[in-house]
Amino acid sequence: MISFSPQTQTSIDFAADLFRQSKHAVVLTGAGLSTPSGIPDFRSTGTGLWSSDEPMEVASLNTFRTRPEKFFQWFRPLANQIYTAQPNAAHVALAKLEQAGRISSIITQNIDILHQKAGSKTVIEMHGTMKTLTCTQCYHQVDAALYLAPFVEQGELPHCPKCGEILKPDVILFGEQLPQAAWFKAQREARQCDLMLVAGSSLEVLPVAGLPMQALDRGAHLIIINNTQTYLNVRADVAILEDVSMIIPAITERVLNG
Repeated sequence: MISFSPQTQTSIDFAADLFRQSKHAVVLTGAGLSTPSGIPDFRSTGTGLWSSDEPMEVASLNTFRTRPEKFFQWFRPLANQIYTAQPNAAHVALAKLEQAGRISSIITQNIDILHQKAGSKTVIEMHGTMKTLTCTQCYHQVDAALYLAPFVEQGELPHCPKCGEILKPDVILFGEQLPQAAWFKAQREARQCDLMLVAGSSLEVLPVAGLPMQALDRGAHLIIINNTQTYLNVRADVAILEDVSMIIPAITERVLNG
């Protein structure tokens, strides 16, 4: 059993109390939730993906359209990490909270499908998903699992089985709009919830970073668990600057078992 400092334990207990009192809790997750599963985040100094690459040069819609091979060269190591990653304790704990009726939905900025692998059912994917690929010419959609292994292992670029054109992962690149249906769902959840848990997000990427403010403006409680400060820590009922893979299971245990 993990031993926490008295201050952290008090915060865990308070967060659990908020969950037990809540009628409509929503979770917002970011890249920090998946780093314990071996998937790098984007902005951490020295280790984040943008520490070594310029996002507009490798991960923009324009780059994909004009030089898809450059995008896929950059994307291959990340795809390999996502392909082999498994849910960590935080993903599993959130799935347990959903199964117990303690959370209504998970809004995620991640594309790695780890929430679904852990058993979560109501997942709103704000930045797309690695689960499917779509043809850039005829818009035929395919299951990514059929193409990921050849791409990750041999570098074989995915091509449409119908027309032969390049297939694009259904993730949101720079220069693309967020999926409208997901954005509307996320806003509705933020405005209707009475509790929002932000987990593993630095809340730096708009417009998703504004969702907790929408919840706060309508009287919701806010819990933030992240290893760095966010702009809303001062507004949170509970803010814990520690590893999500330890804190979220501890809160879940307290919620479910007292």
